[in-house]
Amino acid sequence: MLSVFLRYAAVGVANTALHWAVFFLFFSLGGLPQSWSNFLAFIGAATFSFFINARFTFKAASTRRRYLLFVGFMALMSYAFGYVGDVLEGPAVVVLALFSGFSLVVGFLYSRFVVFR
Repeated sequence: MLSVFLRYAAVGVANTALHWAVFFLFFSLGGLPQSWSNFLAFIGAATFSFFINARFTFKAASTRRRYLLFVGFMALMSYAFGYVGDVLEGPAVVVLALFSGFSLVVGFLYSRFVVFR
């Protein structure tokens, strides 16, 4: 399981860079609140992550059901983190860092034991 986690983490590095870049485009340049910026950035990054992880990390078929399971759950989590950031008026970088850590651990466990079981 360690090698699977390491592959997941490697994909996560690229996924996180994509997520952060898109977030700051929507938040800084687009003027959207953290909740929507985080949600939209997550959708793009999660789509990338889902297909790469399906093929290379879990060596499983990338079905519509699996995609919806993964993206649906994690999108709600991304929106929730952004919403809390909006309510608390916390720095965007803190929201992103907390969500990135959360999605690494919870996203892996959810993917391994629910989505790609």
